[in-house]
Amino acid sequence: MINLGHIFSKLQAREHAGLFFAGLALVLAVGALGTAQFLARPEPVVVETPAPAPNPYGKVVLTAKAAIVYDLITGEVLYEKNAEAQLPLASLTKLLTLYAAADALAGGAPVPMTAASLAQEGDNGFSEGERFTFTELAKLALVASSNDAADAIAVAAERSRGMDKEQLLAAAGSAVGLSQTYTLNGTGLDESSIISGGYGSARDMALLAGAFLERVPGIARATLNATVSATSLDGRSYTLENTNPEVSTIPGLRLSKTGYTDLAGGNLAIVFDAGMNHPIAVVVLGSTREERFSDVDKLVRATASSFAGLLP
Repeated sequence: MINLGHIFSKLQAREHAGLFFAGLALVLAVGALGTAQFLARPEPVVVETPAPAPNPYGKVVLTAKAAIVYDLITGEVLYEKNAEAQLPLASLTKLLTLYAAADALAGGAPVPMTAASLAQEGDNGFSEGERFTFTELAKLALVASSNDAADAIAVAAERSRGMDKEQLLAAAGSAVGLSQTYTLNGTGLDESSIISGGYGSARDMALLAGAFLERVPGIARATLNATVSATSLDGRSYTLENTNPEVSTIPGLRLSKTGYTDLAGGNLAIVFDAGMNHPIAVVVLGSTREERFSDVDKLVRATASSFAGLLP
């Protein structure tokens, strides 16, 4: 007699076993696929962040209250310290006086010495009524920082343009784009113990130095020498010392102007070539009489090293 229950039990067992092995095969297949995908996964790409470029001015410490290194080609500020601060300019004011006069007077225009001009601080040996060409007298005003010469030039330009000194200098400053500069006289001498003859920022003076170099390069070249010589139309010759004794030590120098008064302290503005015909303006304001030179030297060295690629 056939036992149907026994046969049915065996069929169920076989069915369960088939399902089990089918399931196991599926699990193994999925696992194998996952392993293959894992092994085929590409290695993660590690992107290294480049180290920041070294700061050429990182170790520069200045005595000056304000300073700037300004690229006259690109308009980029390479270094600044309180570059927008409005400070007494002292004889840096003469850069603006001569720039304004260059538009009012031809190079050979006669400029007479007046009694008022000779009353300015300092004595260079000029005589009342003695006449110079604008170019010759401008060299003495710029290189030797002659107050007599600067005032005489300001008076001649004032008469030529039919406006007072303040108006004349304000118009020139506006033309250059100076936004923080105003003057009370053409020399930069202090008006009193609390009022300077001119005020401006390091940034403004950098712009002015660049504009001056472009407008009157011949006069600017006179600042490269240790002394300056000029002859009046009356036949008298003068040789005066440069107020910047460091001109021979600045490589590629194209312009130099010093300034010093009790209110201003030591100021200095220069333009030098950091590369092939690549002028850079360096200005320090509010330093000391001696340390203005070392302040500028630090900035020049750092800039020159950066342009030459000598930084680590």
